[in-house]
Amino acid sequence: MPKPSRREFLKNSAALAASVAVLRNANASDSPAAMSMTRTPLTQFDYRDVQLLDGPMLVQFRQNHELFLQLNEDSMLKPFRQLSGMPAPGDDLGGWYSPSDLFDPPKNMTGYVPGHTFGQWVSGLSRAYAVTGDKATQAKVQRLVAGFAPTISEKFYKNYCLPAYTFDKTNCGLIDAHQFASDPQALAVLNHATDAVLPYLPAKALNREEMAARPHKNISWTWDETYTLPENLYLAYQRGAGARYRQLAQRFLQDDTYFGPLALNKNMLPGQHAYSHVNGLCSAMQAYITDHSEKHLAAVRNGFAFVQAQSYATGGWGPNEGFVKPESDELADSLIKTHSSFETPCGAYGHFKITRYLMRVTGDSRYGDSMETILYNTILGARPIRPDGVSFYYADYNRDARKVDYEQKWPCCAGTFPQLTADYGISSYLRSAQGINVNLYVPSRVTWKQGSARVTLTQDTQYPANGDTSMHLALSHPEHFTIALRVPAWAGSKSKVTINGNPIEVTLTPGTWANIDRTWKDGDRVEFSLDMPLRLTPIDDHHQRLVALLYGPVALFAIEPSDSTMSQNQLLAAQRIGNSPAWEVATNKGKVRMLPYPEIKDESYRLYQQT
Repeated sequence: MPKPSRREFLKNSAALAASVAVLRNANASDSPAAMSMTRTPLTQFDYRDVQLLDGPMLVQFRQNHELFLQLNEDSMLKPFRQLSGMPAPGDDLGGWYSPSDLFDPPKNMTGYVPGHTFGQWVSGLSRAYAVTGDKATQAKVQRLVAGFAPTISEKFYKNYCLPAYTFDKTNCGLIDAHQFASDPQALAVLNHATDAVLPYLPAKALNREEMAARPHKNISWTWDETYTLPENLYLAYQRGAGARYRQLAQRFLQDDTYFGPLALNKNMLPGQHAYSHVNGLCSAMQAYITDHSEKHLAAVRNGFAFVQAQSYATGGWGPNEGFVKPESDELADSLIKTHSSFETPCGAYGHFKITRYLMRVTGDSRYGDSMETILYNTILGARPIRPDGVSFYYADYNRDARKVDYEQKWPCCAGTFPQLTADYGISSYLRSAQGINVNLYVPSRVTWKQGSARVTLTQDTQYPANGDTSMHLALSHPEHFTIALRVPAWAGSKSKVTINGNPIEVTLTPGTWANIDRTWKDGDRVEFSLDMPLRLTPIDDHHQRLVALLYGPVALFAIEPSDSTMSQNQLLAAQRIGNSPAWEVATNKGKVRMLPYPEIKDESYRLYQQT
């Protein structure tokens, strides 16, 4: 089945947006800065409003929360103390994180970006506190901010490869410590940290080539990512850090070589670094939300459509961390030429953020389809970060693929993983003026006030092992509102909804929201059954016989594959093995077992089959 066209994917959900009253961003403060923000038809819940229940997402969240809650604080602070000339107790964490005389790129990347993930760890812990209310987590965040404050110095950035890259993460951690962990000094510390980094930043946003051309001790490793700075600078402004953060955000919008061309529907992504440029789209989105810039919204919509057009069936993108040329063989060739197919925790984090922004702004449910694809086919199959910092980095879609961990400790993906898993809850549901939009069908509970009623919706599901999810409502008293269910674009014609066991008349158009508008009462039960047909997706339009098999949102990978080909009819006749997650395809040379990505352990596997 061919992928949706760019025009189809970009189709504006004008009818929905017109019917939905606009609401203020639920995560913004009531400061004057927040008052001027563009209002969006859908808004986020607060972290505390959504609780994950037993399932793989909760397992990942708890693993990351516990790991960083227990990580030694002196070791976390050590790079800043060392590079600022202070006493630095504690053990080195090693890998990318700790300063090292061994750094000799590209032969030895030890000590590459000291302290780079510190801000992300503070951010992940702050969000985890907002989710759990765990006082030990809040206390650790505040100790880390207090411990970081006296280390701030321009000395830290002397001969530092990537000042914007690391400051962006520091900024995020400090504004999250302020917003979600109620740290009283976080914004003052941020102002000091901003003063320290500014002498090492260019006058405006530069692309990677321009950054690398600046004089530096390690010339070829100074590409930096100034174009990602505006998102968190805008958020700092919204959260009360001061007007200079809005001015800095505007200063670092890379309009000349990035957002400007994208706004004109010119694809400048080929050859660019994949994750950072998707993450950079979040900066353009904040330019729209904060500064009402339609140009930047157009850049995001066009840019994300370009990403979608060259994505794998898993939703992943960017082999070898780069975007490929459209209408070329590069994506298909990557199945043979690389094992570094998708930068998984970082890519999934950026993907979740931009699709959440786009759903909020456009109301288009298909961005939720895209988020769901990434969830089940990439990040839920990532191995956990080990206590010593060994991390999962690349998903492998080679024809001879295996899951392996990254060779360096504490890479970038060790920073985004805890942020992403803390965001699972707020990614699952969105608010509208009329009620609630259910985006992800995951075991969870969401509580909010609708009118004068307090409402709790509890979702019980084994999805996507099957297409069924059950939602139980508890209300303080009856209330009229809308529950909007995301109907995936792949949904089959047998999808149905019942309320309290009775079928109802509701439009279930694939690629839209199914709006159930009624007066709800305590004890009501909504059951949504999605028809999940098997389907084939070619890797691109030029290789129609190189296909992946999908069941609903789930890509199925051939396990211990041989070099024999399968017919497309054989793939579409695949059978489930009992109640297990495994499937079988009967071929002329025997049966081939197929598994979803999270179920793969140490076996070799193959995503695309030659038919």
